[in-house]
Amino acid sequence: MNLKGFLVLKSCCIELYVKRERMKEIVILNPNRVVFGEGSMQRFVGDFVEKGFKRLFLLSITELSHALVPFLNTLTSQGVEIVIDESIVGEPTFDDFNKTLEKAIAFNADSVVGIGGGSVLDVAKLVAAQLKNTQTLDEIKGIGNLKERQIYVACIPTTSGTGSEVSPNAIFVNELGEKVGIISPFLVPDAAYIDPVLTVSLPKSITAATGIDALTHCLEAYTNKFAHPFVDLYALEGVRLIAKYLKRACDNGSDLEARAQVALGSMYGGMCLGPVNTAAVHALSYPLGVEYHIPHGLSNALLLPYVMEYNIETDASKYERIAEVLGAEKKATSKETALEGVKIMKQLIADCGLPLTLSEAGVKEESIPQLAEGAIKVQRLLKNNIREIAVEDAVAIYQSAF
Repeated sequence: MNLKGFLVLKSCCIELYVKRERMKEIVILNPNRVVFGEGSMQRFVGDFVEKGFKRLFLLSITELSHALVPFLNTLTSQGVEIVIDESIVGEPTFDDFNKTLEKAIAFNADSVVGIGGGSVLDVAKLVAAQLKNTQTLDEIKGIGNLKERQIYVACIPTTSGTGSEVSPNAIFVNELGEKVGIISPFLVPDAAYIDPVLTVSLPKSITAATGIDALTHCLEAYTNKFAHPFVDLYALEGVRLIAKYLKRACDNGSDLEARAQVALGSMYGGMCLGPVNTAAVHALSYPLGVEYHIPHGLSNALLLPYVMEYNIETDASKYERIAEVLGAEKKATSKETALEGVKIMKQLIADCGLPLTLSEAGVKEESIPQLAEGAIKVQRLLKNNIREIAVEDAVAIYQSAF
């Protein structure tokens, strides 16, 4: 090899080394067993019996009572004693959790299963963690503070939204009405069973709101300050699937192909939550739930297009890719293409029957400063946003969404 060739090779090696050095570490934590597709509920029953557990604490929802009977009958015929708790009907408070935990302790559960929306799954995961844990609830709040879980937990979602069945997150409301996250590898379930059939009975409004929530998980992971190529694969495919099939699922709840594709996109969104997490959309949506009790998914839908517009001003390149995945035609500049993606997003939200402005959702303009103050407190998410957000920026975003 001549000197010129050697220098070129050396230059390439140095460039590769620098690029490899810039690739940050990422930790992927998914359930040991993920079962996806029609018939997953039956698979869960077989797996559970095989594991030999005998005292099942089941968190569920009243709407599923009749549908679950044959599955529960199979379990009881195999000697499994079951206590069912259907008390979680909205976003859970820590008081809700404590009451549920007391029931599980009194039953002496050897296993926990959650069948329901994200709130039910979050409570199920934390109940399993705290059944034998020596840490107090205050000690485990925040990121990485929960240090153990000794009890088996499986999650079976009935909505395509939070992705809690595959994530390390559990979100609760504290005594001040603020949302508090408990995030730990020990909150990743042992198993997740995603059966699209269980989502068929969801009304259009919940299908739409939870679907946009799942899409937001994917979009915020891809456009995140801490985005990673590994997670980008899940994030972009999740955006594509949900954007393509959500309206179909809303228009015809019995469309199993659409239900399955949205459920898959939602699962991808959940897989993004651990290694990357969300950003400003979620941070700004939390105060809407606190002040106006607007459901989480709808809160995200109300803010998503306007946070996109805000972030595009700083870095249009990632939003250009999102726009392409949404089906936008390439424009003269990245920013123009990215803004075309915002238009498509607004149309999707409207087509799914959701309001496009805060005023339509009953938010009062005079409460915007208070909402902004609440959003700024959610620094664990705002730090992920590609554009810095101060109080005045949050006010501007809320006003643009009004």
